Amino acid sequence: MNSMKRFPAVADRFYPGDPVALVAELGRLVPETDPLARIQALAVVSPHAGYVYSGAVAGATFARVEIPGDVVILGPNHHGQGAEVAVMEEGSWQMPLGEVSVNTALAQTILRQSPLFTVDDLAHRFEHSLEVQVPFLQYLRKDVTIVPIAVSHLSYQSCLEAGRALSAAIWQYGRPVLLVASTDMTHYESRESAEKKDLFALGFIERLDPEGLYTAVRSRGITMCGIMPTTMALIATLEMGGKQVDLVRYTDSGAVSGDIRQVVGYAGLIIS
Repeated sequence: MNSMKRFPAVADRFYPGDPVALVAELGRLVPETDPLARIQALAVVSPHAGYVYSGAVAGATFARVEIPGDVVILGPNHHGQGAEVAVMEEGSWQMPLGEVSVNTALAQTILRQSPLFTVDDLAHRFEHSLEVQVPFLQYLRKDVTIVPIAVSHLSYQSCLEAGRALSAAIWQYGRPVLLVASTDMTHYESRESAEKKDLFALGFIERLDPEGLYTAVRSRGITMCGIMPTTMALIATLEMGGKQVDLVRYTDSGAVSGDIRQVVGYAGLIIS
């Protein structure tokens, strides 16, 4: 068995690498909520920029969800290394807030469902889209385990197969599992242009229409980097009986930088 330890790739760049500073930052970004009011969600969609830009959106989203012990994180592969759908099967992530174990049993259950899923650690070595989600999960659930999955470009049919496979795996696993689809929205367009495109795309998520989302993003040139993970998560939640989508917050980088000529959009959604 390979007991690979993955070390942070973007600590001190996207979020504080010092645990004390990170807890303080998360305390600012994650609003206090009544534990009894938290949603037992099937999936969340969460952004993955530096915390100064998108952390408040991620924090507001995760704060409203009951984080189960087992989480599958789906994120885009920004570096192009490794398999198309790269699953980290075992080992642990050595994060500033402590070690997070990879859930080998759940990973292997997912791997058995479809040959699209491939054991591959290389895709995860430098990928930030999954890493930035983990401190939020740790902050809200200290004993959380993860299955990290980095996703490259896929056809809609492959997203459909992968999403159905995720649903089947979660059903077989037999315990609550949260899917986290990591994505930013439109990149480097004016606020007016980005907001128009993003709200159009978000409408398909809110209507639980994965094929409509996939087609809209492709046909309209919407630079939503996590379109494949989000499409897969939508398909999986539909298979699991998902009926409701709540858009927690939408904003863009200009809200922090003041530059509204070239923004990146950020959205947080909960699917239940």
